[in-house]
Amino acid sequence: MIYMDNAATTMQKPEAVKQAVLAAMDSLGNAGRGASSPALDASRVIYAARDALARLFHAESPSRIAFTANSTESLNIAIKGLFAPGDHVITTVLEHNSVLRPLYECRERGLELTILGCDEKGNISYDEMERAIRDNTKAVVCTHASNLTGNMIDPYRVGAITGRHGILYVLDASQSAGVWPIDVQKMGIDVLCFTGHKSLLGPQGTGGMYVRTGVEIRPLLSGGSGVDTYNPRHPSQMPTALEAGTLNGHGIAGLGAAVRYLEETGLDRIRERELSLMRRFYEGVSRVSGIVVYGDFTVRERAPIVSFNIRDYDSSEVSDELNETYGIVTRPGAHCAPLMHRALGTVEQGAVRFSFSHFNTEEEVDAAIQAVKELSQEEKEV
Repeated sequence: MIYMDNAATTMQKPEAVKQAVLAAMDSLGNAGRGASSPALDASRVIYAARDALARLFHAESPSRIAFTANSTESLNIAIKGLFAPGDHVITTVLEHNSVLRPLYECRERGLELTILGCDEKGNISYDEMERAIRDNTKAVVCTHASNLTGNMIDPYRVGAITGRHGILYVLDASQSAGVWPIDVQKMGIDVLCFTGHKSLLGPQGTGGMYVRTGVEIRPLLSGGSGVDTYNPRHPSQMPTALEAGTLNGHGIAGLGAAVRYLEETGLDRIRERELSLMRRFYEGVSRVSGIVVYGDFTVRERAPIVSFNIRDYDSSEVSDELNETYGIVTRPGAHCAPLMHRALGTVEQGAVRFSFSHFNTEEEVDAAIQAVKELSQEEKEV
């Protein structure tokens, strides 16, 4: 099998991640619930992961990192916990449904929403973003990288805009964390939402969010916290404020090991490897007759994603053929990115997405290129 669906989840994990999860399952109790050795060991493992993530994102303190199950939970906490009826929020057509659906729910309750469009290559206008700001604008909520085209938004430019106007900046780093460096303080990010199971190379069911000091988010959940038991209200201090209930200590142990692997290997090295594989694939398929590739490949800064279609061939059929005949795993369809597909005119056809890991090889990329060439030729002959 050739696995090229890493934007959905990375399947090949570092060995240290697997070992950390196994060790945690054999030894960890419930963090913050008692002073037994297993409970204290769990607290130490979770804190170590929190500290590693704070270093990775340049947070001002490990306490500003709260754990969740994934980006979707993080984004729901941020969006539903920051905004009120009458607030105005700006977002983009690049967004995943994990951003759009919570915003739509808030809009039904009185939130005002502006959705920025894009050009034919899937790029947004920063001037348009700034012009969209109103007196009641509360925040810009946007992705760092499109999970369909791989196009990236410049976080420094967005942070400069939100900083000039004194509004919040919420960034979805689902497709960038673990590939591109993120410095929440230099970029002016108020809330960063991330998932553990993609390029951070952690287990599924892990994720989290960074919340800048001074930013208050209404908790989505309340309940057990291990502290302040007799308070009828959930504790307000970070990270406990956003971590009701028992954390996924076993998964977080794996996520902590994954971040340490990223630190030891080096994000620059990983990113250059993935972008090199992506470019090799793009250059191999973009010149094939009948192939339409989506996104802007004239820029260097992008996620390691290539999405395309073969003439009017249904993307699901192409992906199925790649899997069944060639053993190549890809992602077809709508990718939970409805507005981006509407912008590209691919609502009915969808798109075939290849997404790369530094564990992929040049030989796998070349095999994928050959498979696409053969499928394109088959379609032409039909």
